[in-house]
Amino acid sequence: MSQESVQENPMRAIRVGKIVVNIGLGKSGEAIERGKRVLEQVTGQTPSQRRAKKSIRDFGIHKGEPIGVVVTTRGTATAGLIKKLLVARENKLPESSFDPKGSVSFGIKEHIEIPGIRYDPAIGILGMNVSVLLERPGYRVSRRTRRTSRVGKAHLVSKEESMQYFREHFGVTVI
Repeated sequence: MSQESVQENPMRAIRVGKIVVNIGLGKSGEAIERGKRVLEQVTGQTPSQRRAKKSIRDFGIHKGEPIGVVVTTRGTATAGLIKKLLVARENKLPESSFDPKGSVSFGIKEHIEIPGIRYDPAIGILGMNVSVLLERPGYRVSRRTRRTSRVGKAHLVSKEESMQYFREHFGVTVI
């Protein structure tokens, strides 16, 4: 009887597509600058501003006014950043953080909980939202400019697969 080795299809391997770290401040000016400094400390990248899509008179927000900052990270730096951000959550994520299409989202209440970040009275304490997109090789067909195509349902990352990926690669406990 011969031993058969089951080879994993390399196109079924799951990887991190991108990480989006967002701080919604709700006001412009000095608050935006503080948010930018925090995201630069956490990610090491230059954040970009997000502007209000419409005016909300009750909150004093005008259309086009910068109200948030965001950083998108791709490539090899993603694994280290995820590990760093998960420490602030004590490596525990609720099952509701995982969506059926392979995305994982969680919040961090205070940025000083992230290792290597110290409290600065000039900045204060800010919270942030983190979104992680998991994907498989071949997802480029849905993003490319020319001859865009859909990714089939069987090739999408399921909720269970994304939970398993986080358990194996980052030691996360799913509550």
